[in-house]
Amino acid sequence: MSGPEHVQLTLEPRGRRAGLLLLIGGLLLGLLQGPVLADSVRIGYVDMKRLFDAAPQVVAARESLDQEFRPRNETLMRDEARLEQMQRSLTDSTDLSAGQRQELEQDIRNLRRSIDRRREDLREELRFRTSTATKALEETIEVAVRQVAEEQGYDLILTSPVAFAAPGIDITDRILQWLNDDFSRQTSPP
Repeated sequence: MSGPEHVQLTLEPRGRRAGLLLLIGGLLLGLLQGPVLADSVRIGYVDMKRLFDAAPQVVAARESLDQEFRPRNETLMRDEARLEQMQRSLTDSTDLSAGQRQELEQDIRNLRRSIDRRREDLREELRFRTSTATKALEETIEVAVRQVAEEQGYDLILTSPVAFAAPGIDITDRILQWLNDDFSRQTSPP
Protein backbone atom coordinates (compact mmCIF):
# COMPACT_ATOMS: atom_id res chain seq x y z
CA MET A 1 0.00 0.00 0.00
CA SER A 2 1.53 3.25 -0.98
CA GLY A 3 1.23 6.25 1.29
CA PRO A 4 0.91 9.87 0.34
CA GLU A 5 3.82 11.33 -1.54
CA HIS A 6 6.11 13.51 0.52
CA VAL A 7 7.24 16.82 -0.82
CA GLN A 8 10.39 18.22 0.68
CA LEU A 9 10.84 21.96 0.62
CA THR A 10 14.29 23.39 0.77
CA LEU A 11 14.61 26.78 2.34
CA GLU A 12 17.60 29.00 2.12
CA PRO A 13 19.54 29.52 5.31
CA ARG A 14 17.89 32.12 7.49
CA GLY A 15 20.79 34.57 7.41
CA ARG A 16 21.06 34.50 3.65
CA ARG A 17 17.31 35.04 3.16
CA ALA A 18 17.24 37.88 5.67
CA GLY A 19 20.16 39.55 3.91
CA LEU A 20 18.38 39.28 0.58
CA LEU A 21 15.23 40.80 2.06
CA LEU A 22 17.24 43.68 3.53
CA LEU A 23 18.89 44.29 0.17
CA ILE A 24 15.52 44.33 -1.65
CA GLY A 25 14.05 46.58 1.04
CA GLY A 26 16.96 48.99 0.71
CA LEU A 27 16.64 49.11 -3.05
CA LEU A 28 12.91 49.79 -2.82
CA LEU A 29 13.48 52.51 -0.24
CA GLY A 30 16.08 54.12 -2.47
CA LEU A 31 13.77 53.98 -5.46
CA LEU A 32 10.92 55.48 -3.50
CA GLN A 33 13.01 58.26 -2.00
CA GLY A 34 14.29 59.44 -5.39
CA PRO A 35 10.90 60.62 -6.73
CA VAL A 36 9.84 61.92 -3.33
CA LEU A 37 12.93 64.08 -3.09
CA ALA A 38 12.66 65.34 -6.64
CA ASP A 39 9.98 68.04 -6.45
CA SER A 40 9.78 68.43 -10.21
CA VAL A 41 8.50 64.93 -11.03
CA ARG A 42 5.07 65.17 -12.66
CA ILE A 43 2.87 62.12 -13.06
CA GLY A 44 -0.27 61.98 -15.16
CA TYR A 45 -2.96 59.39 -15.69
CA VAL A 46 -4.97 58.58 -18.82
CA ASP A 47 -8.24 56.61 -18.70
CA MET A 48 -7.95 54.50 -21.84
CA LYS A 49 -11.54 53.22 -21.60
CA ARG A 50 -12.81 56.80 -21.74
CA LEU A 51 -10.60 57.51 -24.74
CA PHE A 52 -11.87 54.44 -26.60
CA ASP A 53 -15.45 55.40 -25.77
CA ALA A 54 -15.29 59.12 -26.57
CA ALA A 55 -12.46 59.90 -29.00
CA PRO A 56 -13.90 61.17 -32.30
CA GLN A 57 -11.58 58.87 -34.25
CA VAL A 58 -13.10 55.88 -32.45
CA VAL A 59 -16.66 57.10 -32.99
CA ALA A 60 -15.97 57.69 -36.69
CA ALA A 61 -14.37 54.26 -37.10
CA ARG A 62 -17.35 52.60 -35.40
CA GLU A 63 -19.80 54.44 -37.65
CA SER A 64 -17.79 53.58 -40.74
CA LEU A 65 -17.68 49.89 -39.85
CA ASP A 66 -21.38 49.93 -39.03
CA GLN A 67 -22.24 51.44 -42.42
CA GLU A 68 -19.98 49.00 -44.21
CA PHE A 69 -21.28 45.86 -42.48
CA ARG A 70 -24.94 46.81 -41.96
CA PRO A 71 -26.18 45.64 -45.41
CA ARG A 72 -24.62 42.19 -44.95
CA ASN A 73 -26.01 41.94 -41.43
CA GLU A 74 -29.48 42.95 -42.61
CA THR A 75 -29.32 40.30 -45.35
CA LEU A 76 -28.45 37.72 -42.73
CA MET A 77 -31.33 38.83 -40.54
CA ARG A 78 -33.77 38.53 -43.49
CA ASP A 79 -32.45 35.04 -44.23
CA GLU A 80 -32.83 34.07 -40.56
CA ALA A 81 -36.44 35.26 -40.64
CA ARG A 82 -37.01 33.24 -43.83
CA LEU A 83 -35.43 30.20 -42.13
CA GLU A 84 -37.78 30.54 -39.17
CA GLN A 85 -40.74 30.77 -41.55
CA MET A 86 -39.59 27.64 -43.38
CA GLN A 87 -39.20 25.77 -40.07
CA ARG A 88 -42.70 26.83 -39.01
CA SER A 89 -44.04 25.65 -42.36
CA LEU A 90 -42.37 22.31 -41.83
CA THR A 91 -43.87 21.78 -38.38
CA ASP A 92 -47.28 23.32 -39.10
CA SER A 93 -47.98 21.74 -42.50
CA THR A 94 -49.60 18.37 -42.21
CA ASP A 95 -50.54 18.14 -45.86
CA LEU A 96 -46.99 17.92 -47.23
CA SER A 97 -46.09 14.80 -49.14
CA ALA A 98 -42.99 12.87 -48.15
CA GLY A 99 -41.11 14.31 -51.12
CA GLN A 100 -42.17 17.87 -50.35
CA ARG A 101 -41.24 17.43 -46.68
CA GLN A 102 -37.82 16.03 -47.63
CA GLU A 103 -37.24 18.90 -50.08
CA LEU A 104 -38.22 21.50 -47.47
CA GLU A 105 -35.93 19.87 -44.87
CA GLN A 106 -33.08 19.96 -47.38
CA ASP A 107 -33.75 23.65 -48.13
CA ILE A 108 -33.78 24.39 -44.39
CA ARG A 109 -30.43 22.62 -43.88
CA ASN A 110 -28.86 24.41 -46.84
CA LEU A 111 -30.11 27.82 -45.72
CA ARG A 112 -28.96 27.18 -42.13
CA ARG A 113 -25.46 26.22 -43.35
CA SER A 114 -25.33 29.28 -45.60
CA ILE A 115 -26.40 31.57 -42.75
CA ASP A 116 -23.89 30.03 -40.34
CA ARG A 117 -21.05 30.28 -42.86
CA ARG A 118 -21.86 33.89 -43.80
CA ARG A 119 -22.32 34.88 -40.14
CA GLU A 120 -18.90 33.44 -39.26
CA ASP A 121 -17.29 35.14 -42.27
CA LEU A 122 -18.90 38.43 -41.25
CA ARG A 123 -17.72 38.04 -37.65
CA GLU A 124 -14.19 37.20 -38.74
CA GLU A 125 -13.97 40.11 -41.17
CA LEU A 126 -15.45 42.52 -38.63
CA ARG A 127 -12.99 41.27 -35.98
CA PHE A 128 -10.08 41.80 -38.39
CA ARG A 129 -11.23 45.27 -39.44
CA THR A 130 -11.89 46.28 -35.82
CA SER A 131 -8.45 45.08 -34.82
CA THR A 132 -6.84 47.04 -37.66
CA ALA A 133 -8.76 50.19 -36.77
CA THR A 134 -7.94 49.76 -33.07
CA LYS A 135 -4.22 49.44 -33.84
CA ALA A 136 -4.27 52.65 -35.87
CA LEU A 137 -6.19 54.42 -33.11
CA GLU A 138 -3.76 53.17 -30.47
CA GLU A 139 -0.91 54.72 -32.45
CA THR A 140 -2.78 58.04 -32.67
CA ILE A 141 -3.53 57.94 -28.95
CA GLU A 142 0.11 57.19 -28.20
CA VAL A 143 1.16 60.26 -30.22
CA ALA A 144 -1.45 62.35 -28.37
CA VAL A 145 -0.27 61.17 -24.95
CA ARG A 146 3.39 61.72 -25.81
CA GLN A 147 2.79 65.19 -27.22
CA VAL A 148 0.59 66.36 -24.33
CA ALA A 149 3.07 64.91 -21.82
CA GLU A 150 5.98 66.73 -23.44
CA GLU A 151 4.07 70.01 -23.80
CA GLN A 152 2.83 69.91 -20.21
CA GLY A 153 6.15 68.76 -18.72
CA TYR A 154 5.07 65.32 -17.46
CA ASP A 155 7.76 62.80 -16.55
CA LEU A 156 5.52 59.76 -16.35
CA ILE A 157 2.08 58.94 -17.75
CA LEU A 158 0.17 55.93 -16.45
CA THR A 159 -2.70 54.37 -18.35
CA SER A 160 -5.63 52.35 -17.15
CA PRO A 161 -6.19 49.97 -15.60
CA VAL A 162 -4.64 51.14 -12.36
CA ALA A 163 -5.81 50.49 -8.81
CA PHE A 164 -6.27 54.19 -8.07
CA ALA A 165 -5.55 57.55 -9.67
CA ALA A 166 -6.39 60.83 -8.00
CA PRO A 167 -8.50 63.17 -10.14
CA GLY A 168 -5.74 65.78 -9.94
CA ILE A 169 -3.40 63.73 -12.12
CA ASP A 170 -6.03 62.64 -14.67
CA ILE A 171 -5.15 64.22 -18.03
CA THR A 172 -7.71 62.27 -20.07
CA ASP A 173 -9.62 65.45 -20.93
CA ARG A 174 -6.45 67.02 -22.35
CA ILE A 175 -5.81 63.94 -24.47
CA LEU A 176 -9.42 63.97 -25.68
CA GLN A 177 -9.05 67.64 -26.61
CA TRP A 178 -5.88 66.85 -28.57
CA LEU A 179 -7.71 64.00 -30.34
CA ASN A 180 -10.68 66.28 -31.11
CA ASP A 181 -8.37 68.93 -32.55
CA ASP A 182 -6.48 66.33 -34.58
CA PHE A 183 -9.72 64.84 -35.90
CA SER A 184 -10.96 68.29 -36.90
CA ARG A 185 -7.71 68.96 -38.77
CA GLN A 186 -7.93 65.59 -40.53
CA THR A 187 -11.55 65.90 -41.59
CA SER A 188 -11.84 69.59 -42.42
CA PRO A 189 -11.32 70.59 -46.05
CA PRO A 190 -8.05 72.44 -46.79
